[in-house]
Amino acid sequence: MYAVVTSAAVIGVQAILVRVEAYVSGGLPSFTIVGLPGAAVQESRERVRAALKQLGLPLAPSRIVVNLAPADVRKQGPAFDLPIALAVLAADGHLPAQALSRVLAVGELSLDGGIRAVTGAVSVGAVAAEAGLQLLTSAPNAADAAVVPGIDAVGAVSLAEAVAHLRGRPRLVSLAARRLLEGSGALSGNPLDLSDVKGHAAAKRLLEVAAAGRHNVLFTGPPGAGKTMLALRLHGLLPPLSVSEALEVSRVRSSAGLSNGAGLDPLPPFRQPHHSGSEAGIIGGGVGPRPGEASLAHRGVLFLDELPEFARPVLESLRQPLEEGFVTLTRAAGALSLPADFQLVAARNPCPCGRLGDSSGSGCQCSPEQLRRYERRVSAPLLDRIDLRLNLPRLNEEELLAAPTGETSAVVAARVAAARAAMVTRQGCVNAALAGARLRTLAAPDPAAEPLLRALVQRLSLSGRGFDRLLRVARTIADLAGAPTVGAAHLAEAAAYRAS
Repeated sequence: MYAVVTSAAVIGVQAILVRVEAYVSGGLPSFTIVGLPGAAVQESRERVRAALKQLGLPLAPSRIVVNLAPADVRKQGPAFDLPIALAVLAADGHLPAQALSRVLAVGELSLDGGIRAVTGAVSVGAVAAEAGLQLLTSAPNAADAAVVPGIDAVGAVSLAEAVAHLRGRPRLVSLAARRLLEGSGALSGNPLDLSDVKGHAAAKRLLEVAAAGRHNVLFTGPPGAGKTMLALRLHGLLPPLSVSEALEVSRVRSSAGLSNGAGLDPLPPFRQPHHSGSEAGIIGGGVGPRPGEASLAHRGVLFLDELPEFARPVLESLRQPLEEGFVTLTRAAGALSLPADFQLVAARNPCPCGRLGDSSGSGCQCSPEQLRRYERRVSAPLLDRIDLRLNLPRLNEEELLAAPTGETSAVVAARVAAARAAMVTRQGCVNAALAGARLRTLAAPDPAAEPLLRALVQRLSLSGRGFDRLLRVARTIADLAGAPTVGAAHLAEAAAYRAS
């Protein structure tokens, strides 16, 4: 007999429908899986055998062939255990075929018949909702997929529970789509508050501009100057994600196996990979392939501490996502795009020993050749994509001994939210995304500021990209001030960040 169950394969962060076809016939006993199955899919034969025996329905001595279509797409992972078991049961007459016609099944089987969670549940839930199918999976995966609008998901603890549901006695309860978690700000109550930082008024202002316009940041300074401390506090200034943005983030996290089943999270991601990370770990790839740190920071912040210590190929591979908001992985089997629309925040020392220009009294011990090699670790094209740069000096004695002063993160975040709202109302996006004719129109300086702009182009030797980024930052500074047009003061502040 023949039976079909719909399943799905996750490729990157996208899911595609897969037909799991089972054919049971007479002949020498065998269990064959075809359709480009990976090692984990081939091993599902033993998990399915043991799970069916626990169910009290051991496989009869017959010839079983399972086909995973389309047959030209590599199938990886244990997510096909559950649909293979259901298809074999239906082909052997233990399940009504019509009960499987409106179901999409994914899940790993344990040897005792339990159903375990797999990665990519949100992406699978999205393709199930689009196809109008009920998602039958493990309870944790059903909770993860419940963030998808219009989803009909049921979670089963075991294969026996899934079979009973398909037979109609009893039916499992469908999970309704979960809404965005409540929250008035990105990190309300975050212990890392901007008011805890001593001194560094210019750096705090830079963080406000960066949070409002979603501009990239680079801090340069000696060890202990406060670069990491400031970078970590940018997260508390960011507005919460919209529902569509939170769903995008949830899909990436689910594909990487990081979902928690708690619903859509309004907090923008903040990723801080170590500088020893590989290119596949930062950008994405490997067997699978899977999202890297750049994709996990989608719609949030990617913080690279000790920027020059990252491998040169890793840093250069960031140039595409910084411009286009996605990563393209090209392999012999084809090309795959992963979302990677992140805000880059980086920190570095001024030299290998970290004491170049330090006013503490201990001078730099690096040779000119060491300084040149250190400077070349971060290429000019990558630096040209960083809008805001600031040299952080070490705090003096008075600043160290004085109590922290300044505004709290909540106060600054309120101004950032107001500026973001003005941007979205005016142009439908943040200023960092402006380009082309829209940028020239919306960020054009007023006539009184044009002479200053001409002088800045010549003095800073701006490239075309640098010119555009200068206008974007100036537009953000004007939005924070509530100004309708970009003035000379806004241009001057934006140029000071770029010159630094």
